[in-house]
Formats: sequence, structure tokens, C-alpha cells
Amino acid sequence: MKSFDDLFEELTAKAAGGDTESGTVRELATGVHGIGKKLVEEAAEVWMAAEFQSDDELAEEISQLLYHLQVMMIAREIPMEKVYRYL
Repeated sequence: MKSFDDLFEELTAKAAGGDTESGTVRELATGVHGIGKKLVEEAAEVWMAAEFQSDDELAEEISQLLYHLQVMMIAREIPMEKVYRYL
């Protein structure tokens, strides 16, 4: 099982590697606009899952939203420490 920090480290390494087979690298290539569209989509899916699906399905949707949030953080070069400052 990964933690939020573990995932961020993994995604940062994938981004640095630049492997075009990586979904993370491909999403980063879409830029802030493309990542933002994905975030909006995933947020809506979290909402719908909360309204109409099981707890497991909701947890899966939340994990996907967290993933795309971290991709945006990487795209904008926002370190975890900066986010933690506001929690």
C-alpha cells in the first residue's frame, strides 16, 4: 500500500524519467489545462460515487483524484511541503 508521499515520489521519478510510455508523462505533456480538465472529471466522478456507489468504488475514485492532483503538483512544481503548510 502506498502513502500520499510515496505516490508523489514515484510520480516525480516517472516525470523526471520522461518515458513516453508512462501515463504520468503523457498527462504532464497535456499541460496545466489538460490536467485541470482531468481533475474536474475525476472530482465529478468522486461526487457521483459518493451519491450512488459503494464505499470501495468511492475510495477508488478518490484515489484517482489524488493521483491527478499530484500530477498537477508536479506540473506546477509544487512540493509536498508547500501543500502541507496549508493543512
